[in-house]
Amino acid sequence: MLDRLASLILPRPKKVLLAVLIIALAVGGASMGLTDRLTMGGYENTDTESHKTEELLEKEFKQGSPNLSIVVSDPRGVDDPAVTAAGLKLTKSLQDHEHVANVASYWSMDRAPSLKGESGKQALVSGRILGDFDEVNDRVQDLKKEYSGKVEGLDVELGGIALMNFENVDQSAKDAATAETLVFPLVLIVLVVIFGSLVAAALPLAVALATMLLVFGLLYLITFGFDANNLLTNVTTLLGLGLAIDYSLLFITRYREELQRGQETEPAIRATMRQVGRTVIFSAVTLAIACMALMVMPFGMFQSIAVGGAATALMAALATLVIVPALLAWAGPRIDKLRLIRRKPRPVTASHEGGWHRLALFVMRKPVPLVVAVLALMALLGSPVRDLNLRLPDEQILPKSAQSAEVAQTVREDFNNREAQAMQVVAVDIGKTADREDDIAAYATQLSALPNVARVDALTGSYAGGKEVAPATRFSQQYGTDSATYLSVVPAVDGLSPKGEDIVRDIRDAKAPFPVKVGGHPAISVDTFDVFADNLPLALGIMAIGTYILLFLLTGSLLLPLMAMLLSVLSLSATFGSLVFVFQDGHLQWLVGDFINTGAINWTVPVLVGTLGFGLSMDYAVFILSRVKEEYDRTGDNELAVATGLERVGKVVTYAAIILSLVFIVMLTSGISYMKAMGLGVPLAILLDATLIRGILLPASMRLLGTKSWWAPGPMRKLHDRFGISEGGEPAPAAPGASSGGDVAPERTVDRV
Repeated sequence: MLDRLASLILPRPKKVLLAVLIIALAVGGASMGLTDRLTMGGYENTDTESHKTEELLEKEFKQGSPNLSIVVSDPRGVDDPAVTAAGLKLTKSLQDHEHVANVASYWSMDRAPSLKGESGKQALVSGRILGDFDEVNDRVQDLKKEYSGKVEGLDVELGGIALMNFENVDQSAKDAATAETLVFPLVLIVLVVIFGSLVAAALPLAVALATMLLVFGLLYLITFGFDANNLLTNVTTLLGLGLAIDYSLLFITRYREELQRGQETEPAIRATMRQVGRTVIFSAVTLAIACMALMVMPFGMFQSIAVGGAATALMAALATLVIVPALLAWAGPRIDKLRLIRRKPRPVTASHEGGWHRLALFVMRKPVPLVVAVLALMALLGSPVRDLNLRLPDEQILPKSAQSAEVAQTVREDFNNREAQAMQVVAVDIGKTADREDDIAAYATQLSALPNVARVDALTGSYAGGKEVAPATRFSQQYGTDSATYLSVVPAVDGLSPKGEDIVRDIRDAKAPFPVKVGGHPAISVDTFDVFADNLPLALGIMAIGTYILLFLLTGSLLLPLMAMLLSVLSLSATFGSLVFVFQDGHLQWLVGDFINTGAINWTVPVLVGTLGFGLSMDYAVFILSRVKEEYDRTGDNELAVATGLERVGKVVTYAAIILSLVFIVMLTSGISYMKAMGLGVPLAILLDATLIRGILLPASMRLLGTKSWWAPGPMRKLHDRFGISEGGEPAPAAPGASSGGDVAPERTVDRV
């Protein structure tokens, strides 16, 4: 297949490049509407009790969890008659808004103490913006303009979950623009240092640009099949850029190596297609499997990342195998034009005496102490992971300067109020509600006595500490219909914390006089993590089994795939521990940038860092093991194969890791805490894997295993002989003057890559 692809490209490189350019521009132009088709949703599973409760609230009571909070301030005090009149007028204007419901304020709720600030000069107004995720996101923009600043003579500041979502999208767009502005110059500088030539350095960037245009076009088509989360564009942009450069770097490096063997341009490209093409395809498929394992997680956000990540990996491989050979065939020796860095050429016979070769031999001479030292370091880095605490996102993921974050902080500090995190306990078809008031009162009293419950509001009044604290008012009527009722349980602690989640479980375990369903943000948190925990083993199983099978097809060994995966898990454990140390415990903010420390990590971070980190580390494992396998097949010497393979590919892996780390590390400039966490986590996983894991633990482990590294029982060897994948493929035809064994022509020299 790869030979046929080379035969299609090499006779007509200009036509191929022109065709790719036209297709990429057409597809990229067609995808201009991609952003408008993305959603902020996909973080909640719709087949949960909390989601069904939300639907019941909307259907039976025209109610829902509040997503809008307004802090009203006035130096005269919120009980001043003029302030009261203005507050009621403000409340009425919000109640009359077409897309806002469930509006309540300090003044409309008979001066409820929980809605009054401790200073007496601030009051709260809450409500719910109606519509689906994206409609709410659009509507809150207009409300922010209307209810911020001076309104009815009062100082007003709008916040809440709805504004948080809008500011998240807005901040993400700004961060993406900043990242793209930074990443291209940085990557270009590194590529110039690697290749020395501006033309050669621009080649991987050209492949990356084409890859992103093609991926965006593919993603645009995918959005007609299911809703895709807005995080998709950030992840696929950075992943596509990094992978395209990695694959191009591997291709160009091997192409130059073939030139060192005495090949001319076209035979060198054909040999590279046979030798590296399989590795590129294999690497892309490995990463695609890692991403597609997320499809079993029943959350739209993860599923869109799964499809986007897999599509990006495969498209990066396709673009590399089409564009790079065409560019090399067209450019020929001109690839080294515009040389900015001059290096003294070296004889290719010295390639077996390079730094990676010497490092591998050193490691294999002292494998045990080096393994112990690296494992100790990994254990130290990974030790904080034992305290990992996951959390759903709220306003605290944003910069402290974000309006929704400022409002949330004001509410927490000045109101001691967690109304926005209240849980709704819904009961329908209970018979005539008027006949069940005693049951409702008893149940509300019971729930108010649960640990960490501040207050329970019900049709029959308000309750706290196991007793009634306020009788029913006209506003209590919102909690009942002819045959249904609901109770609002306000937590005394952070509703998204473990203690807040315990309240949900206590309510669900409590004996109720009628069947109930529990909803609200804390209940969403409980249900989300329960569904996540139920499906995580399946996702990990698919990832592990798929990767193991592919690595077996590559190496023919039953032990090497297992070892490669265990080493990747080791680097990820160290990465997760570092994330806990920084973003959960709050250390090193001077390095990663300021963020609001919640004592937890956004729950999407370990999933995305784990998936990308594992997939990319397997990418480098494929690069190295495929070359080591080629050398082992050629020599039959395990230690020599390891040393030579690392020498041939070690530099490529190092360069690729540096570039891919730069691509992701720019996310540290983001104002969103979970994006910062990914900006640290993914590069750390990549660099740990490309250095300590592949540079020390891999050769040391293969030295300790010896030839058993390649062990497989007879039937499995036959299976590999029939279906296995080999990077080397058929031997490349010898160039004139080259020896039949492929020995390097001793007089030929090239620049270092």
